[in-house]
Amino acid sequence: MKDLERFVKVGTACALEAGRLLSARYRTGFAVAHKGAINLVTEVDLEVEERMVARLLGEFPDHSILAEERHSRATPGPVCWVIDPLDGTTNYAHGYPDFSVSIALQVDGEIEWGAVHNPLREELFLARRGGGAFLNGVRLAVSGVESLDQSLLATGFPYDVRTSPRNNLAEFCAFAVRCHGIRRSGSAALDLCHVAAGRLDGFWELKLNPWDCAAGYLAVREAGGRVTDYRGVEGGIHDGEVIASNGRIHEEMIETLAPGGPAGIVLS
Repeated sequence: MKDLERFVKVGTACALEAGRLLSARYRTGFAVAHKGAINLVTEVDLEVEERMVARLLGEFPDHSILAEERHSRATPGPVCWVIDPLDGTTNYAHGYPDFSVSIALQVDGEIEWGAVHNPLREELFLARRGGGAFLNGVRLAVSGVESLDQSLLATGFPYDVRTSPRNNLAEFCAFAVRCHGIRRSGSAALDLCHVAAGRLDGFWELKLNPWDCAAGYLAVREAGGRVTDYRGVEGGIHDGEVIASNGRIHEEMIETLAPGGPAGIVLS
């Protein structure tokens, strides 16, 4: 696409600008509201999203937006920006320093480019379909860990963990006795990028939204990793559930999550 370079330039600028605003407002005192019992939104989420959307539609008025808060268009068009203005809102609201902004560009259903920016660590993850994944300009590659027994994993829990029987608790227990350790950062976008960077060997989660994972899925794949649903079918951003790994431990992760497997879960 002839305009892709311009799209990437503007998208990267949006991610960096959003990061500066998140850093400036961090631990300053801001309004926090509840979308659910443990599902928070802050005025900073809304402000960052408004600025990102205004910048993108100002540059590209014919593009569509799929974003977490209040600026989504019902039917994404052929060129669509997928945005999470603040991935890790609960962390941010509590002053816990692990959060990010995620933005991805989808063209005709394919994620072509993505960025995940962790402003406090000054880390910018970028991925381009067919062009690799990078952290602050350095090319990324997934880890070489060969077995689940030797792996470090990450996961998260859905916002209905208190009320839904499909809440990832059984899965967590099943993995906990089969790997080196499990981390729960509170930002799926960052977890996926850490898989791409080889810091983690695998990640799984359910009930994800497209804005949680669009940029991160591309980063894992471009770093040589694998992204599927729990059954091993190549995963898309609307699937909800995901296994992302270095590829080497993927089959063991699928086995752990299989119906009747160690997690003892039933897939719907």
